[in-house]
Amino acid sequence: MFTTKSFIKKNKIGNFLKNVREHYIRDDISCGVPNCTKCKAEASSFLSETHINKCSLYNFNHFVILDTNIILDQMDVLEEPVISNVIILHTVYKEVKNRSLPIYKRLNAILDNPSRHFYVFINDHHQDTFIPEEDSILINDHNDRCIRAATSWYIKHLPANHFVLITDDNKNRQLAIAGQIPACTIAEYVKHLENKSLLEDKLSRKDFHTESKGKEIFPPHLSTAQLLNGIKQGILHQGTFRASKDNFLEGFINVEGFTDPVLVQGRSGLNRAVDGDIVAIEIFKKEQWVSPSEIILEDDGVSEEQIEDVEEKEKVLKNTTVQDSEIKPTGKVVGIIRRKWKQYCGILQGNSDGVYQIFVPANRSIPKVRIETRQADFLKTQKLIVTIDAWPRHSRYPHGHFVRALGRIGSQDTENEVVLLEHDVPHSQFSEEVLSCLPKLPWIITEEDEKRRVDLRDIDICSVDPPGCTDIDDALHCRPIKDGKLEVGVHIADVSHFIRPGTAIDLEAASRATTVYLVGKRIDMVPELLSSNLCSLRGGEERFAFSCVWEMDQNANILKTRFHKSIIRSRRAMTYEEAQITIDDKTQTDSIAESLRNLNMLAKILKRRRRENGALVLASTEVKILMDSETMEPLDVEVKKMYETNSMVEEFMLLANISVAEKILDDFPDCAMLRRHPTPPATNFDPLVKAGRHLGFDIQIDCGKNLAESLDNAVKADNPYLNTMLRMLATRCMLQAVYFPSGTLQKEDFYHYGLAVPLYTHFTSPIRRYADIIVHRLLAVTCAADSTYPDLLDKQKSSELCQNLNYRNRMAQYAGRASVAFNTHLFFKGKLNDEQGYILYVRKNALQILIPKYGLECTMYLVKKGETSIFEYDEETITQKAGDVVFHTFDPVLIRLKLDSSNIQHEKFTVQLVEPHIPGFSVSPLAELQEGMNEEGAKPVNERKRKSEETKKNKKNKK
Repeated sequence: MFTTKSFIKKNKIGNFLKNVREHYIRDDISCGVPNCTKCKAEASSFLSETHINKCSLYNFNHFVILDTNIILDQMDVLEEPVISNVIILHTVYKEVKNRSLPIYKRLNAILDNPSRHFYVFINDHHQDTFIPEEDSILINDHNDRCIRAATSWYIKHLPANHFVLITDDNKNRQLAIAGQIPACTIAEYVKHLENKSLLEDKLSRKDFHTESKGKEIFPPHLSTAQLLNGIKQGILHQGTFRASKDNFLEGFINVEGFTDPVLVQGRSGLNRAVDGDIVAIEIFKKEQWVSPSEIILEDDGVSEEQIEDVEEKEKVLKNTTVQDSEIKPTGKVVGIIRRKWKQYCGILQGNSDGVYQIFVPANRSIPKVRIETRQADFLKTQKLIVTIDAWPRHSRYPHGHFVRALGRIGSQDTENEVVLLEHDVPHSQFSEEVLSCLPKLPWIITEEDEKRRVDLRDIDICSVDPPGCTDIDDALHCRPIKDGKLEVGVHIADVSHFIRPGTAIDLEAASRATTVYLVGKRIDMVPELLSSNLCSLRGGEERFAFSCVWEMDQNANILKTRFHKSIIRSRRAMTYEEAQITIDDKTQTDSIAESLRNLNMLAKILKRRRRENGALVLASTEVKILMDSETMEPLDVEVKKMYETNSMVEEFMLLANISVAEKILDDFPDCAMLRRHPTPPATNFDPLVKAGRHLGFDIQIDCGKNLAESLDNAVKADNPYLNTMLRMLATRCMLQAVYFPSGTLQKEDFYHYGLAVPLYTHFTSPIRRYADIIVHRLLAVTCAADSTYPDLLDKQKSSELCQNLNYRNRMAQYAGRASVAFNTHLFFKGKLNDEQGYILYVRKNALQILIPKYGLECTMYLVKKGETSIFEYDEETITQKAGDVVFHTFDPVLIRLKLDSSNIQHEKFTVQLVEPHIPGFSVSPLAELQEGMNEEGAKPVNERKRKSEETKKNKKNKK
């Protein structure tokens, strides 16, 4: 049977249409309980006859039925195996899906696990439990009524069994008890379980100890209605809050209509906003605007109650923010539109006692969190995951709960896990469903494959990659053809042949979006069989490729371009260094050597032409960490060495990407996946322009070409590293390059600022970037090598995909940097060294120093807490002066570097000045101290490397 409901709805053009909704009712839906004789047994029911739920609130075994909010708020508790034989009503299941997709996915993971004994009962289609909606009843009340009705039906349906409803909704619980339904809160239920301490720690407490409020520290938030009304009237503005990493009392909000982010400061300004939250702000009158603080402020409070410490720091902050030419739009947070809280990694603050503990997140942008735990002694040795539940006005810190321990603090495996979790990197093992999509071994190229592809196995193709690279995406060739012309080919692994649209492996790759590279570890986007074997263009092995082949003259002018799927056999897989040696060694005259020389010659022309067009050459501190192969400890940290061959490969990858972008846009003007680099707003360049001005350089920023020329001219003979630092500063002024579907923007917005090209995409790395797989599919359609499919041409779905790709790529970059930072810290533990550095920024209370040898940036504080500074800060010239010594941006300095591990969570380098010498502030050079040891007993910087070599030598001798 079915029921119908009809209603009238007005459409967009003003017509009224009658809608009829049918709802089918059945009498054959199983209750899921194994020993039920009234229902037909259902194979998908995992409920157990033998499992016993032991809760001392009830003196009988029972099945548990959950309210919607229990699932939404208490999933960390529900994931513990002690809670089993749980019935999820379909009413609840649907509501969870509508309200939180992440929680819905976690619930499904439990439902799919037979050992957990969870079952979904389709109550809203069962003839005895279906309750029709009534217009006069709120949807929440209707759902509660459905939950109570289904629980009552179970009690009557199986009188020999017992059922308990768990709900934190007071009204729902009281009505249930009045209707003879056993009901309790989740806190009551957990408190009476065996082994309750772990579960109690995991309880989400949204009304956490509100009875002991104390004084109110923050102003109240406006109601939702007030926020929406204020935004509608233009009194309030909406934006995403971003907390400062350098100053815990400062944050910024990007608001539509303002070029600069709006500055918020102090407790009342930030008003309980957490990094990532979507907030409503009130912007002050222009005369109240101030400049961002130039000082670095850390929250070193040791307890919840020390609000006086914050008040002192607020006074410092107020005294260092000025109203001058650098003022920014300033305002305050008046309400939270949407919380973006997630799980955070970190440690417990070591000096807190009792049940209430302070959790310190690894991410400096996140405030400390107050949690309740009964296992503090153990957890203080562990890296933890904690989630935020609420932030009451009376509490200095948000309140949250413990989720799980990751492992011992300082363990390399634990720290890698923290890096991945903190940056939301999917890193679980590939599922059986994904692995089942892989081709079976041995994999061979068939006659049918050969008919569909261009056979290039007779061409001398080679790849050039970093040492140890196993996921080889690209290979190159160059050979002379008629009339002195050259044929140049870029051959890219044909990953899209193995990953078909809509399959499990395709969905997984789309979700991961990119391969993530950590020190000594790689998190693949696709399973290893593809990434390091069948798709990797290894030397001497036949592989499928997608080829972009140009006909060029000797001046690198493109005469003809063609694209096709191919079969290649790379002659050699070379490193950048090996390729450089081959080019430089004139005695090598084989086809590979000649090919590389021609490629290098053409690449230089292409690069010169790009730079003439305004392409930027930027710089960053990319370092390589050398690891001990046995202990996996870092032996050395060094800046990556670059060869001409790095630039050679880069030029042809850029050219291939540009050529492919032009091709797919011609054939798919609305859904081509492209990559744009937006032009930065002029204000982004303020630090660069100011630094250049103080050095006597006029940095022009009106267009990319003038900026490139300005950077080329900014050279000083007495400071060879100055130009590199200016380029690093320029890099930090840039906006992030992003993927987008061509149909969502105007053509003038396609421009790639950094490369100075009107069109660009990613085609050359499909093993490690999902965007390239989409581009391959588009290009395959244009070449008649494959067919299209609906999602490929859907602008909306492409746009949603691009959002995920941009997010995952950004997180992968941050994760890689965090991994390098951790291993750099490991390398410097117990060591002391004097290093050449350069001043990157002059702050009001510190200098930020760059150490090029290790790619490190460190902060040298100019005054200790409670002491009077001997330095004078000049805002006009942005300098620090002590006696005759004046520090400017980019000045060289010699500094003493040591890792301070007193704060295990946020280890940092302590920096002391060696030269120039300032009496009472500088320290003596290490060279003047006893050789091999210093006054603190720390080891010289190369000690670990020497010891590792000695250990290996001794092992070899024993053998």
